[in-house]
Amino acid sequence: MDLIQKVKNKERLNQKEGKALYDLDLYTLGELADSIRKEKYGKKSYFNINRHINPTNVCADICKFCAYSASRKNPNQYTMSHEQILDIVKHSYANGAKEVHIVSAHNPNDGPEWYMGAFRKIKTLYPDLHIKAMTAAEVDFLTRQYGLSYDEVLDMMIESGVDSMPGGGAEIFDEKVREYLCKGKVTSDQWLQIHQKWHERGRQSNATMLFGHVETKAHRIDHMLRLRDLQDKTGGFNAFIPLVYQRDNNFLKVTHFPTGQEILKTYAIARILLDNIPHIKAYWASASINLALIAQEFGCDDLDGTIEKESIQSAAGAASSHGMKLEDFIGLIKNSGFIPVERDSLYNELKSYA
Repeated sequence: MDLIQKVKNKERLNQKEGKALYDLDLYTLGELADSIRKEKYGKKSYFNINRHINPTNVCADICKFCAYSASRKNPNQYTMSHEQILDIVKHSYANGAKEVHIVSAHNPNDGPEWYMGAFRKIKTLYPDLHIKAMTAAEVDFLTRQYGLSYDEVLDMMIESGVDSMPGGGAEIFDEKVREYLCKGKVTSDQWLQIHQKWHERGRQSNATMLFGHVETKAHRIDHMLRLRDLQDKTGGFNAFIPLVYQRDNNFLKVTHFPTGQEILKTYAIARILLDNIPHIKAYWASASINLALIAQEFGCDDLDGTIEKESIQSAAGAASSHGMKLEDFIGLIKNSGFIPVERDSLYNELKSYA
């Protein structure tokens, strides 16, 4: 059957068919993805008022694509105290933040209590604030460093007030690519296992894919299909977030970067393939706000949030270090022809700016 007709008939595509989507012209692919998006959400574009906190950049693992870790090209090491973290949370909460997104490097000097103690203190002071924290890579690091099991770390997270997990650490699931990018870090199977265990506890998470470096288009499709398979089992993923590789200050010798068209095609293909993951996020901190706004026409229904401060993507060249003002964010979405809808971390609608 014709590939386009299969998509229109909502038939699932396999690896070969998924890769073949890249051969379609941009506008055809965009129309297919946009029709799926419109059926699900109309002209709504979701965002939240959030604050990213990166409490330490000291890392035991070595990832070639990372510009944030102090163990490589960044000599400026730091680790926040709980008091410093709480000061940030206090300021952000006063500014209307509904979520704190807490992701760290893998600091061998800070044990589980440093993480869990911070979460407990935040939840005690701000019980209605959603804590999204601890990537699967961080969970795996704590198990390796301190002789814990995945179940023990995940249970500790829930007991300490973590509400949902971010999708970081997925990178690319292909094992050979992963060995080159981030040998020693959580494996693809372990990443999927950790998220499955989290979902089995009745909790939700996101999933990411870092693309635009040394991977092939086939690797991207394989990555998406592995997520689709797990989502069939658990239903626990809220959103898929294709992260555009940032090229500055790291050890990957990449010379050919994806064009804007290829990035948009990747968003569209994600919307087509991932029929069971509700939301496709154009994370503006990695894609740029301009491309993220265009991505709304290519299947993306979520732009993340105001962020307020961001350290990981910006360390590698992204223009996201100071986040974005709420009124600017709303205005940009409106001017692009969509309806800004503020959501909470689990995609309950809070306020429409129609």
